[in-house]
Amino acid sequence: MIKVLLDTNFLMIPYVYKIDIFQEIERLIPESHEIFIPSNVLEELRGLSNSKGKEKIAAQVAIQLVEKKSVKKIQSQSGVDEFMINFAVENKPNVVVCTNDKELKKRLKEVHIPVIVMRGRNRLEFY
Repeated sequence: MIKVLLDTNFLMIPYVYKIDIFQEIERLIPESHEIFIPSNVLEELRGLSNSKGKEKIAAQVAIQLVEKKSVKKIQSQSGVDEFMINFAVENKPNVVVCTNDKELKKRLKEVHIPVIVMRGRNRLEFY
């Protein structure tokens, strides 16, 4: 079973760009998979949900989606990027990370972890 790990910025795509990330993940990963969110990503979203403007609404929508889609939460102690890289390496080759963070994508590519990113403001694809 493939473990799909979601980053903060990736979870905000549905509100900002109107892309159904869960449907797109299904399209890109047709085999059996589970979707996970690190606890510190959820904390980031909660913090952003107290900000202002589009970021606030995007974070609130992301939190609702995590609950609605029954995304599994995993406890994380270190920073988001470090946790995601360590989790991915430990679960290799059965892991895919979903992020739009430029530096994180680069670091994951260096350790040969597949990454799903947003392309063209209307779809997701492997990086």
